[in-house]
Amino acid sequence: MKKIFSFTKKKKHPSGTPDNGSVLSAGYELKEKDLGKVHKAALVGDLAKLKQLAKKNDINQLDKENRTALHIACASGHVEVVHFLVESKAKLNLCDNQNRSALMKAVQGQHKRCMSILLENHADPNLVDINGNTALHLVANIPSPSLAALLLQHEANINAQNKEGFTPLTVAVRENHIEMAELLLGENADVNCMDKDQRSPLMIAAGNGQIGMLRLLLEYKADITLKDAKGWSADYYAEMNGHHPCSVLIIEHGTQMNDGLSLSQQGPSKKKKRMLLGSPFQDVEAGFSLGGPATDKDDFEDNSQSESLSR
Repeated sequence: MKKIFSFTKKKKHPSGTPDNGSVLSAGYELKEKDLGKVHKAALVGDLAKLKQLAKKNDINQLDKENRTALHIACASGHVEVVHFLVESKAKLNLCDNQNRSALMKAVQGQHKRCMSILLENHADPNLVDINGNTALHLVANIPSPSLAALLLQHEANINAQNKEGFTPLTVAVRENHIEMAELLLGENADVNCMDKDQRSPLMIAAGNGQIGMLRLLLEYKADITLKDAKGWSADYYAEMNGHHPCSVLIIEHGTQMNDGLSLSQQGPSKKKKRMLLGSPFQDVEAGFSLGGPATDKDDFEDNSQSESLSR
């Protein structure tokens, strides 16, 4: 369950009110009595108050949960406050008790402008939280392709693995986020990355009955011959979980690949050679194509029972 802000007293916020994204995934449960003056000003977006406090107070001071004012401003989406804190030399890579940076809190709240300010000032996109997740893992879980693209522009590690061995692509596959997976694959994410149990994204998609995701992974040359630590292949994952259409798709793909390989080894037939010599109608044998990524996610439900990213 994703936490939202809670207060002992309800107050009207000034003009810097958080956008709707912070309500969805800010990730902090806060009580005013537990916050110092600097943190309170950052929470409500009171820039004028914060500027006064910054003259006599350390803007990098930590609360009981090791959060800075920058953490809270980023979680809340207060762009002007974030800009002021960065200009005032706030430390960008300090981490809270969950080992999450201000950038990660901006990611969770989907506050792109806050992210841009941090990244342009060299915030590290590859810090990891207590579960080994980077900012890109968090984005893949949301999902938000535009935020992922922003992180990748600033050298986020596309194949970083968390403690489960999941890369951002594995997370996108597990959650059946096809658009996110397609973006990552297009940026050269490893389609055959293995988690700590030696499961590939193809195995996960097959086990969950995600036929659209399977088509996408196969288009990007996912290896159907890989086996996990128990010796199970993607085809076996599909059959074991009752996803017959997924099993058929994998088997057909393997057959097509084998047929294509056999044809290439044989070389052109005599008939084909004659036609290549001068016929304007070259009846070249059609190659096998898997087509574009499918988007019919509703055809087969994602029955994944695996846990979500730690909040």
